[in-house]
Amino acid sequence: MEKTVTEAIHYRRSVRIFDAEISLDKNIIKHCIENATLAPTSSNLQLWEFYHVTSSDKLTKLTEACLGQNAAKYAKNMVVVVVRKDLWRKRAEANVSFLKNAYGEKPVSEYSKREKFALNYYKKLIPTIYTDFLGILGCFKFLMFQVIGLFKPIYRQVRKSDIRIVGHKSAALAAENFMISMASNGYDTCPMEGFDSLKVKKILNLPSSAEINMVIGCGVRSENGIYGKRFRVPFKEVYYEV
Repeated sequence: MEKTVTEAIHYRRSVRIFDAEISLDKNIIKHCIENATLAPTSSNLQLWEFYHVTSSDKLTKLTEACLGQNAAKYAKNMVVVVVRKDLWRKRAEANVSFLKNAYGEKPVSEYSKREKFALNYYKKLIPTIYTDFLGILGCFKFLMFQVIGLFKPIYRQVRKSDIRIVGHKSAALAAENFMISMASNGYDTCPMEGFDSLKVKKILNLPSSAEINMVIGCGVRSENGIYGKRFRVPFKEVYYEV
């Protein structure tokens, strides 16, 4: 029986050593990745990809790229979460097609104000935010938006570095969905940030424009797979009601 959300959250730990005798059901992992794609994502652009690594050859190579850490070395499978900011045009077009289909493929003149706004969001605003050239346009847009912000609230994260952060935030939300889904099925994970990103991209044959968000080791925890008790700072130090 799958765990409840709260049970899965409490069960999830970063497991470094997985039981070598227990294999994983690839279909369950695939289902958990499907759950990952249901995570909230900025502007619904879904600028992510998920690589489910099962071949022993690639697992060995990824372990080396992950600096030989135990969470990679003992993993039965790995899932690599990839940010594809470069696909923003394709994903924006997909949203436009979805909206037009939802609106019934009617003439533009029959669109409501709200429907026109949604289409223009992907046709005009998204290109304004995501179009850049060597970071120069981003700096210009940043200055322009700061000036506008003197008179009214406005979105300010328009530089190349800002857009990268947006993409990684969305990918991280998806990764958490995946790990909680794995925990609900009694499977364990360990998200890794310690890796050689160039080597990981080469192993997966990714373009230079792709960015590795995290590599997640997957398996079932061994008795010594968790290195210690969970530590969190007191809740009162991080919770503020305003």
